[in-house]
Amino acid sequence: MQRRPFLLGLTLAGAGCTPLASERDPAAQALRQGGCALLLRHARTEPGVGDPPGFRLGVCSTQRNLSEAGREDARAIARWFAAAGLRAQAVRSSAWCRCIDTAQLAFGASVPWPPLDSTFDSPSVSPSATQALRDALGGIPPGRFEVWVTHQVNITALTGEVPAMGEGLVVGPQARVLARWQARTDG
Repeated sequence: MQRRPFLLGLTLAGAGCTPLASERDPAAQALRQGGCALLLRHARTEPGVGDPPGFRLGVCSTQRNLSEAGREDARAIARWFAAAGLRAQAVRSSAWCRCIDTAQLAFGASVPWPPLDSTFDSPSVSPSATQALRDALGGIPPGRFEVWVTHQVNITALTGEVPAMGEGLVVGPQARVLARWQARTDG
């Protein structure tokens, strides 16, 4: 897997945040052109990998959830989108609480979409989910974009890239990565 350099959509100076969502920002430019999706890995979580044994969807107390830093990262995402004047045509999310919470804090709401669900423990589901993502990318019209809040395994399966928590990839047709984007509260 090839790691590309970060294209930061937001940096923070001291305690205040300084949006860089200008016309020269590659992520903002790609989103304005549309025909793409921002595949956003959920914001930072409490320590761990995957979910605890016995986790259940719909019961957040049984899952690995956002940390306070992750909740602040999600709020920074909201500030970046507001400063850039960007509004997604749709916000879709995995059913995992860390994705729903990221979407809620960043965009106010989301619609659950099974192809975005984690395949960490069920990699055999990944090919059909990845194909559904590819198919949906082709249906996003120019001038419009969607935000898909999901997990690293799904983004990697689609693009070959490994995003950090809270990092997004602007992805166009044929799963071509147009820009990397990240909003973090601690650099």
